[in-house]
Amino acid sequence: MPITTAIPIALIALLHFYFLILEMFFWTKPKGIKAFKLESVDFAEKTKVLAANQGLYNGFLGAGLLFSIYEANLRLASFFLLCVLIAGLYGFYSTKNKVILFVQAVPAILVFVFFILF
Repeated sequence: MPITTAIPIALIALLHFYFLILEMFFWTKPKGIKAFKLESVDFAEKTKVLAANQGLYNGFLGAGLLFSIYEANLRLASFFLLCVLIAGLYGFYSTKNKVILFVQAVPAILVFVFFILF
């Protein structure tokens, strides 16, 4: 896999590992509460198991993307990028939070466009 393809995929993978850290370890901390605009510490405490589960899924997306680089497999990368795109679109649809759209879905779309053009 060319480095020009691997780097954008790796950046999206790293972004998903960051989501994992925020959701699994900082959900109830000021950084997580601010990042996700949670209504209160009490709400964060009540939803921390769900957030940790979501964080784990984001970690799987990141791991899959890194594995696709290791295997130099664009089909595998495309599958995981499509998963990222769908997760971002659904996250936006379900929360109406545009940040999710631009932080998760748009980068995946840009990498797909990059694949097509180059």
